[in-house]
Amino acid sequence: MTTTRETRVEIHLPDATTKMPLPYADGGIRAGFPSPAQDYISEAIDLNSELITHPAATFYGRVVGDSMSGEGIDEGDILVIDKSLDPSNGDLAVCQIDGEFTLKRLNIQKGRVMLMPSSPNYPPIAINEENEFVIWGIVTYTIKRNRRPH
Repeated sequence: MTTTRETRVEIHLPDATTKMPLPYADGGIRAGFPSPAQDYISEAIDLNSELITHPAATFYGRVVGDSMSGEGIDEGDILVIDKSLDPSNGDLAVCQIDGEFTLKRLNIQKGRVMLMPSSPNYPPIAINEENEFVIWGIVTYTIKRNRRPH
């Protein structure tokens, strides 16, 4: 039988004090029909200011495990986690259950909390009064490696 805490998150502090402007295709990248390429890229984007709204309450986390693979969150992906946000039903959350971190979708209904995996290989986790439970932070972005491994 599979453990119910199969997806862990390794937590890391970001350095949001630095600026790192990167070239940015301000006209957008078409995902439908191709369009003429831009002759030049005139804008810059700073990922720290784009991804981090609350620097003092934001952390990065690396996904370890596969219980969220059904929605495209895979082992090795990097999460941007904001601890200052109030959790809502349906949020992707880093939760601490009985001293262990896990990544799940929140299902909050009538005062009851269920932690929902997106892989059919894992069961939902029902939170009850016997659990030490904290919603540690809300995931605002997932950064994914798209290049195939060599």
